[in-house]
Formats: sequence, structure tokens, C-alpha cells
Amino acid sequence: MYSVNIKYEEDSNDHQPSPAVGRGQGSANESRREGKGEYSPIVDGKTTFTAKLNWESVSTTLVLAYQSFGVVYGDLSTSPLYVYKSIFVGKLQDHRNPDAIFGAFSLIFWTLTLIPLLKYVIFVLSADDNGEGGTFALYSLLCRYAKFSLLPNQQAADEELSTYRSGPSRQSSVASPLRKFIEKHNKSRTILLLMVLFGASMVIGDGVITPAISVLSSLSGLEAAHKELTQGVINLIACIILVGLFALQHFGTRKVAFLFAPVVVIWLLTIFGIGLYNITYWNPKIVTALSPHYIIKFFKQTGKDGFISLGGVLLSITGTEAMFADIGHFTALPIRIAFSCIVYPCLVVQYMGQAAFLSKNIDYIPRSFYASIPEAVFWPVFAIATLASIVGSQAIITATFSLVKQCHALGCFPRVKVVHTSKNIYGQIYIPEINWILMVITLAIAVGFQDTTEIGNAYGLACMTVMFITTFLMALVIVFVWQRSTLLAAAFLLFGIIEGVYLSAALMKVPQGGWVSLVLAFVFFVIMFVWHYGTRKKYNFDLHNKVPLKWLLGLGPSLGIVRVPGIGLIYSELATGVPAIFSHFVTNLPAFHQVLVFVCVKSVPVPYVAPEERFLIGRVCPRPYRMYRCIVRYGYKDLERDKENFEDLLIQSIAEFIQMEAVEPQISGSEAGSNDGRMAVISTKNIHSSSFLIVSEEDYGMNNSLQNNKSLTLQSLRSAYEDEYPPVKRRQVRFRLAQSPGMDPAVTEELSVLLQAKEAGVAYIMGHSYVKARRSSSFLKKLVVDIGYSFLRKNCRGASVALNIPHISLIEVGMIYHV
Repeated sequence: MYSVNIKYEEDSNDHQPSPAVGRGQGSANESRREGKGEYSPIVDGKTTFTAKLNWESVSTTLVLAYQSFGVVYGDLSTSPLYVYKSIFVGKLQDHRNPDAIFGAFSLIFWTLTLIPLLKYVIFVLSADDNGEGGTFALYSLLCRYAKFSLLPNQQAADEELSTYRSGPSRQSSVASPLRKFIEKHNKSRTILLLMVLFGASMVIGDGVITPAISVLSSLSGLEAAHKELTQGVINLIACIILVGLFALQHFGTRKVAFLFAPVVVIWLLTIFGIGLYNITYWNPKIVTALSPHYIIKFFKQTGKDGFISLGGVLLSITGTEAMFADIGHFTALPIRIAFSCIVYPCLVVQYMGQAAFLSKNIDYIPRSFYASIPEAVFWPVFAIATLASIVGSQAIITATFSLVKQCHALGCFPRVKVVHTSKNIYGQIYIPEINWILMVITLAIAVGFQDTTEIGNAYGLACMTVMFITTFLMALVIVFVWQRSTLLAAAFLLFGIIEGVYLSAALMKVPQGGWVSLVLAFVFFVIMFVWHYGTRKKYNFDLHNKVPLKWLLGLGPSLGIVRVPGIGLIYSELATGVPAIFSHFVTNLPAFHQVLVFVCVKSVPVPYVAPEERFLIGRVCPRPYRMYRCIVRYGYKDLERDKENFEDLLIQSIAEFIQMEAVEPQISGSEAGSNDGRMAVISTKNIHSSSFLIVSEEDYGMNNSLQNNKSLTLQSLRSAYEDEYPPVKRRQVRFRLAQSPGMDPAVTEELSVLLQAKEAGVAYIMGHSYVKARRSSSFLKKLVVDIGYSFLRKNCRGASVALNIPHISLIEVGMIYHV
């Protein structure tokens, strides 16, 4: 496709490009600018740098850091409830002695230091995708900087987006052959996608397991204090707490964060104080266990049993992946501040205090946390622990919502309802269907297992798998996105070696509950892979069955049928060419609209698309045909516009394109030689300032037709109707053409036709598709397409609902796709 991308910029004296805007005012991502100074003018031949402290940015950063406690760190901070209990189980019960306790703490300390602090806080949080994190954020970066995507809907125009590139454009000599190898071999790209999908599935499975283990672990203190309570009563209390937790999600991340953040802060300070007390009271020598010498001593003493215990040690870092997955809610700097200044020191002191207590009280290992609490503060700490465990589930639930939204935008998850809970920060979302599915599965796990040890085995396996996959993707990002040497990527893979050891220990506990995370991940993996496979096959069918341009030109400007007043918006997933649905419609109906616009709502692998870059307008056929193409580009974090606003922006964008085409010689002329026509980016910032199109707004109600009616009967009916359905004031945008003697008559005529068609009404034309496997397909393909993909399409949200298309203006055309 030959395209000319033209962006209209506002006039300025310095001619500096304005930064991309697309996240709304007050976005959390704007807090990245804190700490930056301004250059003062040259004085006495010297340039002085004045560091002006932006108190507004500082306060915003601190507020976000405070909110992050209630969302990001609840899971990580409640790990002390069950870590030591999970370590000294099985055959390691035979090695319960002070030296083993010292070695276990040393393992916990260095695990916390190497993975959450060094790997995530320093490295991984720097690999955000324009402020967004998670497994799919890394994958979207790789798809942009290299052609790793399996869905062939990428265009050269997408690379001109301001948020598309965020690093250098050069390519290292070593990375280039590796990139060409992956791009050339379809199997390597498929393996990469499968790895990403499996990691995403593990995160969703983690969102099911985390609430169960957090709540049950906190209630273990109640069971220890009141032994007369049966397991059934404990499970009932746990289920009530879990239902309340998931019921709170619809309030949104911001409100939940402000509600939960004080609980986590109080909890962290409490466990810090208890840990400090235990260190000074029981065994101050525990400080020497910070030395890695005790790790070597631990494995010499425990041998193979010590290796298996690593499955319990890794529970101390569960919830770490939420720091990266939830970065879109708070940005990197607040998360780094919160972890480095509060979370990390509090956890280290708490684990050290538990180890000091256990070194003198070996028999209390099965309930180490509650046993280490002084009796005078037991019940207050128990209450705080219960609240903190509820909050601990919030981190992964929020991360699951973000991940599902990313998967859907990149074509890897069925359509679901996404509720944006913040007008300013689009990253804060809530997905009702996912929320209630997670709740049901979580309740089933809590009731079915009842044992936190087995749930912990599943929990650790899920978390470590995600971390291992993140390490591998980060190595690719270092090479292809950051474009650093492969030696640096190989050095980063050392984290993968450490995580691989922990993952091996976790896999050995698959029979003891670890299979739960594998089953959950497999279910979600199948859903995502089947949806992506069916979507890709359907797109390829449309791509290979496009309507030839010669066939359209042979029909003439009237298309061989009657052109009725109005605008027809033909929706298709194709970004180029004319879809088969058009020929199917033309051959079955005797009329078509006066103006036709082929609309493609496309998700690009970026988190946000600036509003001034959203519309890509072009012409499909020569001018008399009145056929246009509009590609509407959204990022995987964008909030889609409502129907009325979209129609108005679309008409203004087409009008701007018509005027621009008349004055720009490089995009004027006949398009007959091009199958797709020429495309141009139409900035929505400047379409309102068009000199030829006058835009006016007016309020109108629902019952204006009865305003002046004097019939008593109709007035009484109107009064009764208004009592039940109060009239709602709406704003209607009207367009009219300005009289300008300098305008080209052909442009005037085309704009007049466009505005007349807009006044006549807009119809939305979509394909009601049925996807079926060919008769010659294998049994597995028929199973995936005819049963799996068809079931998901029937039970997910309809495309018209997801695109906010009014049913009263919707026309559906039946299509059968034989893939």
C-alpha cells in the first residue's frame, strides 16, 4: 500500500513537536516528569541549571506510592503468614534445628534481594510499554520492534504513531540475524506467542489462588486461638470474606486503593515492630544469617530435602509480579519508592524476627507467625492480619483485569465488558465477567482444599512460572528493543537460572497441590489460544477473499444499483482492500447508500494512541464513487468513544481529508492504480478549525414534536409519558458548508453530498459471521474451530455491543467463513 501520512501541527514559534496526548489529564503516567529541572537563560557566558522542585508532581508521586500499598503490595506483604510453615514440611521436618532456621532466613533474604529488589525494581520496571507493564506489554514491545506478531494487520502508517517507538532506531549486528530468524520462521513466532499466553494464563490462575491462600492463612490464627472452632466454620468465614472482597471490585482501583492502603501500611509497620521485638528479645545473633555462608551450610545439612524446600522459600516473593503488572495504575517511580523505603525493610525485619523466635522455639514452626506475636497484642495483630490478607488478594485481581484487557486488544481473549473506573487514569479498569468467574473458582478452591500448604504449592508454581517467562521476554527486550549487546541479555538470564532452580523445586510438588495451577492455566491457555487461532484464520480468509478493485470500477459510480441517501458504515477487520461482505451485500440487495465508508477499528500494539493520530482516512475508488476508508486505531489501554461523538469526528475527518486532498498534490489524482488508495492521518485537533465546514451544536429533547400540540388527549399522553420517562437533553452536532468563492467546485460538490448524506442518516453494516472448518480439515482443527471458537463467539459480547453501535441503525449480513 502506498500511503502518505500527513499530520497537521499547530503553529508555534519554536516549531517543536508537542508531546503525545492520549491518556487524559491527570494521568498517572504524567508523574514521570517529576524531579526534572528547567534551563535558565545564559548568564555571563555560562549556562546555569536551576532545579525547580515541582511540588505538585512530588505530591502526586507520593499519593500514588501511598495508593500502591493497597493494590500492589498486599499480596507480597502477607507472605510471612505462611512461609516458614511451608518450608519445614515433608522430609525437612527431620532437620528442624537452629542452623536450619538460620539457613532458611538467609535464603529468604537473598531471594527478596535478588528478585524483587534487583530484578524487578531496578531492571524490569524500566521495560514498561509507555507506562504499561505485564507479560503482554513486553510482547507488544517485541511485536513493534520486530515482526513477531502472527496477526497480519500491521501497516507502515502504524509505525508513525508517536507512542510506537520509544527507543533507538539502530539495530545491533548481533540482534539483526536473530530477529530475521524469528521473523522468517513462523514456528518460532508461534512458540513465542504460546509462551506469552501460558504466562498470561498463569497470572490469571494466580488471581484465583491468591485470595484463597491469603484469607485461609489469616484465619489460621483464629483456629489456633479457638480450637473448638471446626474447619467448616473457618471455611464459612473465609467464603464470606472472599465474596465481600470480589463485591468491592466494581468501585474501582482508586477507591479500593484508598480503602486498603491504610490497612497495608499499618500491617507493614506492625510486622516491622514485631520482628524488631523478636530479634532483640529472642536471638540478636540472627543478624549474622544475612551472610550467604548460612545458605551453603543449610544445603550441606539438608541435601535433597533442602532443595525441595525451595518451593516454600519462593512463597516469600509471591506477588512480586504485581509490581510490573500494575505499573499502569501507578507508574514505576511510586512503586519503586514504596518497595525500597517501606516494603523491603519491613519484610526483612519480620522474617528475621520470626527466625530469631523459631531458633529458640523449634516446636512452633507450624504456626510460626501467630506464635511469635506477644500475647498482649495478639488480637489486634490478628485483626490487622485478617484485613491485610483480604487486601493481599487485591494486587493480583487488579493485575488480572489489566492483563485480560491487553489480551483482548491484541486478539487473544474473547470480547468482555471493560469498565473504566477513572476518568483521568485509563489504566484503572474493572471487568465484571472476569471478576465473578474468579470469585466462583476461588470459593471452590478454598472449600475444596482447606489446607494452605497444598494451595501454597500451586501458588508458588504459578508465580515462579510467570517470573521465569518474564525473565526470558526481558532478555529479548534488551536485545531487540533496548538494542544492547547480547552479553547484557545473557547476564540478565542469570536471574532465569536462579528462578529455574526454584521452578524445579516447585514442579516436584505438583502431586501435592501444584496441579491446580497447571489445570487452571491450561483452561485459560486453551481459551486464549483458540480465540487467537480462530481470529487469525478469519482474518486470513477476509484477506484472501477481498473484492477486486477492477470489479468495483466495472460497476461504475452507481455500483450497478440504486444509491439511496445516507451514509453506510461498513465495518470490517480488514485494514486494506474491500471486504467480501460488500459484494455479498451488493448482490443480494438492490440499493446502497450514497456515501460508503469502510471502517476498520483496529487495535495497535501500543497502550495509547493520541487522539490527533486516531483517524487514518483514505479513498477507495475515484471521487465519483463516494467511497472512503477510515481506520480507527486504538491502543490496548484506550477508552473507545461513544457512538455520537464517533460519527461527528468521522464526518469531520472525511471532510478534512477531502479539502486536504485538493491542496496537497502528493495525495491528489486518480487512485485507480492503487488497490487501497492513499491514506492520510487526520488530526482531530484541527478539524474543528476548518475554513469550509461550520460546526454548530444545539440541545434537543426527546419530545419536541409534541411541544406545540394543543390536543388535550396528546397533552395528557405526553404528561404521562414524561412522568415515566423524563426527557433527557442531548447535544446534536450540525454541519453546514461555508460559502467560499475560492473553493474548488468539485470539492464543494463532494462536501455537499457528504453533509446531505449525514443529514439523511447513518447506517452501520456488519457481518454476522459463522466460522467453520473445511471438510478436508483435520479432526483437531474441526474441534478447535467448529466447537471451541464457535462456543466462545456465541458466549462473548457481540461486536456491535463492543463497538457501541446502536441496534436501531444496525444491518447485519450473514457470512460463512470456511477456514
